Amino acid sequence: MQRGVACAVTPFPYADVMSSHESNTPPLSEHQHAHEHTERARTWASTMSGHAANSDIRVAHSDSWAGLGTTHIADRSERDTHAEQDLAPHATRAVGAGNRLLPEDPDPYRSCFERDRDRILHATSFRRLAGKTQVFVFPDDHQRTRLTHALEVAQVAVSVARALRLNVALAEAIALGHDCGHGPGGHASEDALSQYLPEGYDHAVWGADVVLTPLNLCLETLDGVRNHSWSRPAPRTAEGEVVSWADRIAYVCHDFEDAVAAGIVSPRQLPSAVANLCGTERRSQLHVFINAMIEAAASTGSIGMTPDAADALAAFRQFNYEQVYLRPASVEQGQSVITMLRALVEHYADRPHLLPTGDDLPVADAGSEQALRNAVTYVGGMTDRFACRQAVTLLGFNSDSLPQGIDTLR
Repeated sequence: MQRGVACAVTPFPYADVMSSHESNTPPLSEHQHAHEHTERARTWASTMSGHAANSDIRVAHSDSWAGLGTTHIADRSERDTHAEQDLAPHATRAVGAGNRLLPEDPDPYRSCFERDRDRILHATSFRRLAGKTQVFVFPDDHQRTRLTHALEVAQVAVSVARALRLNVALAEAIALGHDCGHGPGGHASEDALSQYLPEGYDHAVWGADVVLTPLNLCLETLDGVRNHSWSRPAPRTAEGEVVSWADRIAYVCHDFEDAVAAGIVSPRQLPSAVANLCGTERRSQLHVFINAMIEAAASTGSIGMTPDAADALAAFRQFNYEQVYLRPASVEQGQSVITMLRALVEHYADRPHLLPTGDDLPVADAGSEQALRNAVTYVGGMTDRFACRQAVTLLGFNSDSLPQGIDTLR
């Protein structure tokens, strides 16, 4: 659907090529620059095959020293046995190849949930999260995208799961995959696409049941993705419950930080119930909320949060809704997203020949129910930039009618 743009990458560290005005050394002549470039390239190329330590192994550095102190390697079954001893009673066990829709042979070294995590990390749908809105369409270099949000959710989830002796790999897999069903333009995409599907478009359900299905993930992983939203039924695993909290903790804290950096709100505006307990910086806020989950589990044995911290998290989220998510500019931006995505869906549904065909998008007649579903699948997978570019190219949208933030033709 979207083609990457190839770019030349210099085969040597950036620090080696800083311009002469950034160093204290005299500027080099063109001939000297060319000579140094050639020498660096030759040195870099000389490491292509590594270094021969002996006949049995090659190492990365000429002076490599690292070793294990043993030649014993724990295979998956041995690691599963050790994990059984370390996990809490209700933690999810990794067994063999895992509970998958299509049976597979187990990996010799990775647990089933570690394989799920790796498959998600390498999935196209995960990479596209880098081009999808978290709060700000076409964010600047320091604002979150859906991808960086997923990574921060994983960090919170892993911190909690490790302390609670849950299955860390399962929690991480759910966290990394939980937003893969999001369309372009943030939550407005759900409003835009829901009208075309009898079941509606819920990013959690769509992610588990459509987007991630080709990966043949474990059913526990898919359940955690499908039910991470608090409006959904509770996940069937403790790890899924942890991710439900981690998602909210992460986005409440980092969305506020992004809004402060954008000048939309000030730390001084944060409700006293939040500021007094958690502080006004993300670092202290995450610390309080994560520890409150661990303390709750330590005192009750259940996944949740202590009441004072849960009340502060609720007040924090309410503040974000009022001051950030529902501010007039956000509402206007959301309406632009809805208008654009609906126009794209209807365009593709009437012209299914424009869509790529395959297992995910079966051949369908123009205007049919299948053509409409194919169009929703295709448009829902777009990044913000690609959706805007298609609206300009195919539909003649002008820049004033697009969500603001970029020049779509760059």
